[in-house]
Order: sequence, then structure tokens, then C-alpha cells
Amino acid sequence: MDIQSIKNRFGIIGNSPALNYALQVASQVSNTDLTVLINGESGVGKEVFSQIIHSLSARKHNPFIAVNCGAIPEGTIDSELFGHEKGSFTGAVDARKGYFETVNGGTIFLDEIGELPLGTQARLLRVLETGEFIRVGSSKTQKTDVRVIAATNKDLLQQVQSGKFREDLYYRLSTVPIRVPALHDRPEDIHLLFRKFAADFANKYKTASVQLDDEAKQLLINYPWPGNVRELKNIAEQISVLSQDKLITAKVLGKFLQPYSNNRLPVLASNNVSSHEFANEREILYKLFFDMKKDVTELKRMFLDVVQNPALAQQNPAFINELKQTDMLQPVMMQQPVLQNQAGNTITQPAVPVTIGMSDIQEHVEVDESLNIIDKEKELIIKALKKHKGKRKDAALDLGISERTLYRKLKEYDIEE
Repeated sequence: MDIQSIKNRFGIIGNSPALNYALQVASQVSNTDLTVLINGESGVGKEVFSQIIHSLSARKHNPFIAVNCGAIPEGTIDSELFGHEKGSFTGAVDARKGYFETVNGGTIFLDEIGELPLGTQARLLRVLETGEFIRVGSSKTQKTDVRVIAATNKDLLQQVQSGKFREDLYYRLSTVPIRVPALHDRPEDIHLLFRKFAADFANKYKTASVQLDDEAKQLLINYPWPGNVRELKNIAEQISVLSQDKLITAKVLGKFLQPYSNNRLPVLASNNVSSHEFANEREILYKLFFDMKKDVTELKRMFLDVVQNPALAQQNPAFINELKQTDMLQPVMMQQPVLQNQAGNTITQPAVPVTIGMSDIQEHVEVDESLNIIDKEKELIIKALKKHKGKRKDAALDLGISERTLYRKLKEYDIEE
């Protein structure tokens, strides 16, 4: 099936090269049984690509199920995917089939695959390699013929490096990777999508379709769209329902656009500068700020050491000279407020030197410490084990977690008891 036919069948709007390439890859891989990993930001339509692959495959008449791995609690994810036997855990009053058993012969779409626990990842790897699985609480191996399509909005390679995702599973899943472009990477499609959504909602609510003037179109294109197509569709529906005027200006459109999130800087409107260039500049600025903060912290620490231990000044006179040049060892001149006498003449009080004592220096000098949650959690676990002389049960009770969770944390952080 050609690309345009796929777009018509699944209601896909857009002509950007990145979108067309992703659709081409999905079409070519559909007739195989290869595992596919779909990457893309939240809201770009990754599930639509999984439906395209299934609908164009030889499995199209067999079951298709989409599973949101991030929405299933860690304690029940194994049971949901692979099933369980009666009495295998509290509440298991009956045996239950899992998705890999009920969808045999079809396709299973695992959305947010990066949220899978490590134990479940090992089970999934076995299914992908051998087609075998074992129900929770059973010792009987069962076979299944299921095609797996996975999707994620995270950088799985980064999760592999941090130990949160299995490397062997990553390479097994990404046999054929498909990158669904974000909306800010296909600006030429933004207005086309808005017009399509506006027409759909006008037909749904029996009203005239809204139109954008030139300034509103430019604002729509320059907006970063962190929610991608999903966010654009929601805004089109809001405008269609709430706007009294059918010709939308930039001022009216701006009331419906959400403020930029904390991890984004505003994108300036320019026809000559791409969003990629702004993204690179943001990365450079962030790195520069972090480096400056690190240098200032180190300078404060060295300054405090010299003040507390004058002998260091004799050992390192060059550092003292640098401090003098930066005025850090000079008296601080406090300018008095400007006053006026009764005649209305301005009187400026002379500057007065103010001596900074040790308490002032110690109060204002801050030494950075690690605020990483994982480091703190690992440190607390080690302390609890030392306190209770390696007794897991007592350490878990002191930490306020179960002994099973403590055991998992010991393996995850590679803590030797």
C-alpha cells in the first residue's frame, strides 16, 4: 500500500519528509514478524503506527491489544501480561490468562515500555527469544505466537546506561526502530492539522469552522507544542466551542495556548532560524550556567578555607593575589541613602566601610552536596544494614519498606551486605 493510501485510511494529515519516512518503514515492516520499537514524544500518535503495522500484516484478522505498561502497578504487571494460577498470591481466587495467552496469533502493543520493572523485562525477553512464558505461580512452560510492538517516549539507551532497562532487551526490541517526528519538527503540517480538527469539530457541534488570520497562523507554528498532536487537537476543540468569532486573531489564540513549561525556553518567531538551532543554543546556555555555578562554588570553598586557616595564605600567595584583584578581600563599602534637607538640597552621606566577620562568611558560603534521590536512598539502605548488623528484616522495618522491596533495592544498587 502506498503512503497516501495509508494516510487516507488512518486519517493521517501531513506531508513532512520525516512523517512520510516513518510511514514507509511501518508499511515495509508490516508483512514481517519483526519486533518494532516506536520512539517519539508524548502525543505524536505512536499507537496509530502500531495499528497501521497490525492492519497491514498477515495477523490483521487476529486479536490486537494495546497495553499501557506505565498504568499497571508493578505488583500486578506480571499477572496481566503472563497470567497467574489460583492461589499464587493474595487475591488470586481463580486462575487467569494473561495477554500473551489471549492474544496468541495476534499483535500486542506495549506502550511506555520503559516503565516495565526489571523482573518483567526478563520475562518479556524470554517470550521474544523463545516464544515461551510461565504463568505466575506455575512451573509449566507455555508457548505463544505473538508479535510485539513496543513504544516509548524515553531514551532507552540512557536508561540502559543507568541500569533501569536491560541492554539485551533493548536490542531485541529495536530490531526495526521507527521514529515518529514531534510536531515542532514538522511545522509545515501544523496548520493543516488545525484546519482538519477545526472542520471535524465544526461538523460535530454543528457550527461554522474557525479560521486563523496570518498572525495567528504564525503564532500557531512558532508555539513549541510539548503535547504534540494531542495538544493541538484539544486546542482546536476549545476554540471551536468557546470562541464567539470564527476568524481567530493572534490575541484570541494566545488565550488558549498554555504557558511554556519550566524545561522549555520561549521560541522566538523567525522565518530564518529553525527550532533545532534554538534547542542547541539552550543546551549550550544550560551547560554554561552549570559550569559557572560550579566555579563559583569552588571559589567560595577555597575562600572559606583561607579565612579559617591563615596558614594557607602563606602557602598559596598567588591565590590571595587573585582574591584581592576580585575585591573579595577588600572592605565592603555600603552606600548610605540619599537625603534632602529642608531647603530641598540633596545630601549624600559618605560611603562607610563594613567589616564582614566569620559568621557572615559561613552564613553565605554554601557548599553543594548531592541531592540525587538514588544516592540518598542507597546511603540510607547501607546505614540501616550497618545499624542492624546485616539483618534484612530489621533494616527493612527501620526503613519503612518490605523485606522483598529491600532485597530488590540491594540487587538494583549492587549493595554488598
